[in-house]
Amino acid sequence: MAPQKLQVACAGLGRMGARHALNFLNRTPRAQLVAAFTPDPKEVQWAKTHLEPSGVTIYTDYDEMLRHSGLEAVVVATVTTVHAEEAIKAIEANLHVLCEKPLSTSVEISQSVLDAARRKPQLKVMCGFSRRFDASYRDAFNRMDSGSIGRPSVFRSQTCDKLDPSGFFVAYAEFSGGIFVDCNIHDIDLALWFFGQDSVVKSVAAVGICAVQPELRKHKDVDNGIGMVEFWGGKVAYFYSSRMMAAGQHDMTEIIGTEGKLSVNASPTGTLVEMHGSAGVQREIPADYYGRFEHAFVTEANEFTAACLDNTRLPFKLSGAVQAVKIGCALQESLNSGQKINFDEVGRRIESARL
Repeated sequence: MAPQKLQVACAGLGRMGARHALNFLNRTPRAQLVAAFTPDPKEVQWAKTHLEPSGVTIYTDYDEMLRHSGLEAVVVATVTTVHAEEAIKAIEANLHVLCEKPLSTSVEISQSVLDAARRKPQLKVMCGFSRRFDASYRDAFNRMDSGSIGRPSVFRSQTCDKLDPSGFFVAYAEFSGGIFVDCNIHDIDLALWFFGQDSVVKSVAAVGICAVQPELRKHKDVDNGIGMVEFWGGKVAYFYSSRMMAAGQHDMTEIIGTEGKLSVNASPTGTLVEMHGSAGVQREIPADYYGRFEHAFVTEANEFTAACLDNTRLPFKLSGAVQAVKIGCALQESLNSGQKINFDEVGRRIESARL
């Protein structure tokens, strides 16, 4: 008797959606990609070439895809503004959901996904924070958790994209929720992981500049942002995001404790090859986010599939994804208002007195 395979559909076949689709099709042995959805004609043509020959049914209507016979799980990898709507529809159709980050660009809408998931506790609903599945980050967490650096007190993390002069990030900013919600959301999630999922924010403050893409200002966004988050209990996090790295993708993290420090990817490298020449010693680094975290996405797909088939616990709580959006939105607000935002010991916002 053939082993059971999770019947999966992928919604969205843009850059990230196409990668998810191929991972579930070719690199997740316990899953079978049976359907895919996209309203984009170019993506439909891509799917007809890369997915349809393997038996994947292509849909241009999301609701119709949800009714695909035997479907058990949906990967939501469409544009951020419809993540929540599509995730909730899948949950209400009694389907497991892996939703790309963030759940939404709004705290309230993100909470609605969590509420829908709580009404269906038999389903596995996970937000796709890919760094949670990266071997280096897991190693760093385990070392910290074993007490190797004492009490973790300062968290410093960055997400820095290679400069894309095509204007992609400017167009994307219309839907992304801003650089802190879209870009630093990974770093925020990591801070919640390493400091503890139930960490309570005390204050946030952010600044930023448009160094190379002034058009971002029309979307109230920047191409370089710096955020500071203070947590109750004596912990602080520093986040840096950038859209203008010259050499390639550089995502790194430091966890500083009372007895030591852990660094992840402080000196990025794409291969172990170095070129020694008249200009000095050079090495290449990944050109994009997927180049750095490709294997993490594969692990994510396989662990999500296993949790659905074996009814085991997901590696982290969906509530953390709502908390990450809350922090990201507060940072984005601080960026645009120029004001520090404070919270009380239970996470309620403290409104400043106005004269």
